[in-house]
Amino acid sequence: MSDNHQELHARSLTELAAGLDGGEFTSVELTQSLLERIARLDGQLNAFITVTADEALAAAERADEARAAGTGGVLNGLPIVHKDIFCTSGVKTTCGSRMLDNFVSPYDATVVEKLDAAGAIFLGKSNMDEFAMGSSNETSYFGPVNNPWNAECSPGGSSGGSAAAVAARLAPAATGTDTGGSIRQPAALTGTVGIKPTYGRVSRYGMIAFASSLDQAGVITRTAEDAARMLGVMAGFDARDSTSIDHPVPDYVAGLSKSVKGLRVGVVRQHFDEGLDEQCGVRVHEAIAVLESLGATTVEVDLPNLDLSVPTYYVVAPAECSSNLSRFDGVRFGHRAENAEDLMDLYCRSRGEGFGDEVKRRIMTGTYVLSAGYYDAYYLKAQQVRHLIADDFKKAFSDVDVIAGPTSPTPAFRLGDKIDDPITMYLNDIYTIGANLAGLPGMSVPCGFVDDLPVGLHLVAAHFDEETLLQCTHQYQQHTDWHLACPEAFK
Repeated sequence: MSDNHQELHARSLTELAAGLDGGEFTSVELTQSLLERIARLDGQLNAFITVTADEALAAAERADEARAAGTGGVLNGLPIVHKDIFCTSGVKTTCGSRMLDNFVSPYDATVVEKLDAAGAIFLGKSNMDEFAMGSSNETSYFGPVNNPWNAECSPGGSSGGSAAAVAARLAPAATGTDTGGSIRQPAALTGTVGIKPTYGRVSRYGMIAFASSLDQAGVITRTAEDAARMLGVMAGFDARDSTSIDHPVPDYVAGLSKSVKGLRVGVVRQHFDEGLDEQCGVRVHEAIAVLESLGATTVEVDLPNLDLSVPTYYVVAPAECSSNLSRFDGVRFGHRAENAEDLMDLYCRSRGEGFGDEVKRRIMTGTYVLSAGYYDAYYLKAQQVRHLIADDFKKAFSDVDVIAGPTSPTPAFRLGDKIDDPITMYLNDIYTIGANLAGLPGMSVPCGFVDDLPVGLHLVAAHFDEETLLQCTHQYQQHTDWHLACPEAFK
């Protein structure tokens, strides 16, 4: 392999596509180089639960044959990683839990199907917080993921494995899921781009459910252009998903070149309070200033009910979690306790052994708020507040095109610092949860560093306006180079 090929990991998804099209290297060579890199470096990260080396190389051979024949999809021959929450036929799907450590799905999730049909090469399954419940990737049955920028720090969660793999150049792109910030927060803490599209934009079929009215699939990449390529393939109506919305999908890549001149950027007053690290706030304001220099205008917007987003989320999400996870009972699939005395003992011991502490905490909280006598006081009230939050966003978008603020209140925190304090951990998603409650698209963009750790700019747009998020991010990245920074140990 030539010296040029040794640097393949440094290229973005878009640059790799150009190299493949230009015949600089083959998909087999590209895939082999990344698999070798994963084998050599992932021990420092624990970003992968499963590596599908044989399957990836076989798919790469097919991609090269398709390219030689003049066929193949828009992602033909490009390697990606799937968060281990997406069902993959014939490959273990664990959701980061002991409960599903032995589960091999008989079918592919729609997201996996679509990316496979577009020619993407599946390198493996990334580590994640158990059943997507967590903000630090420490609740995984397979151990925590280390942040490539500082191995003693968290990469965020629950899509921490996907974010770490992309940040460390083990893969150019990865899928993720976002229930309250689980794509955007890890993207911010690892210096990557993360986009959560509008609820219903990407099919949830075959994506193991945590909170069905909040979960949404998205992507983590290094550039807006890469995210546009991925999302263009993943988005679209799916009759197998009752929450999928039949809405036209624009050409996201074609829209990237539009100027941000005249773009109205709303700066959320509530986001710059005493809970935000001062230097993180400075980096975010500097990023907004770049957009202003490119012709955007800014105005302060008020989201008066946004402060209620965290308590609202931690009523709605656990309630839906307690319902969704009731299927894991040791009877049909998943972990089953041995030598059960009777059916009740089987249920109790299988669930007790199969679920970790955070999952148990949320199941118990959700069961409580849905129980007789408490449903109206907690769950119904939370849904009413959720509507107020959505109305605040709707009102704001009558005056602005995009809403900007910080993605996370601090840079990456040290592993172990918050794992025993659930409330402090939950506050990591304070700036991102509102978009999930309102079903809006949100995106995190690398915008600088604090103490050698990345900081993210958070952008939110109106329903089905991912195009504006991608366009705004792309134009920002044409005039900054934060997204090009690579952790020293992974160059």
